[in-house]
Amino acid sequence: MDNHENREQPLPDGAESGTSKLRGYKIVCAKLGLAMCAYFIFRLLGGLASFQLSKYSGAMSESLFSFISNMMIIVLVYVIPLLITALIFKSFSNYRGKYREMYKKPKRLARALGTFPAMYGLGYGVALLTTIAMYFIARNLSGHSYLEELLRPTAMDPSTNIVSIIALVFVIVIVAPVFEEIWVRGIMYDALKPYGTGMAIIISSIIFGFMHGSLYAFFYTTALGFVLGYIRYATNSLFTVTVLHAMFNSIAAGILVFISLQQITNGENRIVNTFYWIYIVAVLALIVIGIVVFISKIPKIRKYKFENQWTEAGPWKKTALFFISIPVILMMILVFNEVSQGLLIGLILR
Repeated sequence: MDNHENREQPLPDGAESGTSKLRGYKIVCAKLGLAMCAYFIFRLLGGLASFQLSKYSGAMSESLFSFISNMMIIVLVYVIPLLITALIFKSFSNYRGKYREMYKKPKRLARALGTFPAMYGLGYGVALLTTIAMYFIARNLSGHSYLEELLRPTAMDPSTNIVSIIALVFVIVIVAPVFEEIWVRGIMYDALKPYGTGMAIIISSIIFGFMHGSLYAFFYTTALGFVLGYIRYATNSLFTVTVLHAMFNSIAAGILVFISLQQITNGENRIVNTFYWIYIVAVLALIVIGIVVFISKIPKIRKYKFENQWTEAGPWKKTALFFISIPVILMMILVFNEVSQGLLIGLILR
């Protein structure tokens, strides 16, 4: 991935510079924070809607309940927040006539997809390190239930209903990659790009980490976001990163399917059990191979430099300006503070 196609061109004459450039960057950071606040508010609404729907689960079939529940999640957690983000950044006018170009298949698609083992190894390598670190931290958190919950790895709940399994896999493998890539590596990346391609990758990766809603998930999804951001830059295409994201999620979805099938068969089906363990061994082998491949690429990665279209401010200042933006601070409080979430839920239910 050394040769970059359609690399972003320098800003034209008359573009923002100096003080106006700084002001523009602060505005972009504020918009990012507002968009993410909207996302987490609607994510809370999605949880509340699912809870309210569960009260009527006895009046409908399990398949119908699963279908309605997943449709509500898609609309509240993905569709509406993405539309709000598009409105905030005026993406409908900015992307008019460019959707086909955004999803064009790059010439080096096979080479880009070949980065998957390294991407997977990095993601789960960081997840493993996070698990180890959180274990030692959690040992000293006795009585701090909120911190223990925040540091605990997230897990997907299996199901014994076939329709529910299919719907969940559809959300994980199709809906999440498509919407999240448009969102993060599309709208947000493009908004940050005029202030440095490297910073666009870094900040969009951090936002991608925040989207997953826990400290445990934050670290490995941010690392995953770095790789996807680099590939987005290298190929100048959302098609490749969407496919890679779907491949990453599909492995976790496969594990969920096998666990669900074990529950349906009460763990007594030898064929299901055998294929489950073959699948787990294959996944572990992929993680090990991926870590080795990623480590082998580190020397090349260290030599790589991204284009910096705004040199008046260094990367540390740009990162600091993002984190001290008031909407971003509010977003972080909303993500990681159960008190603020409780107050918001109380206001919604009032």
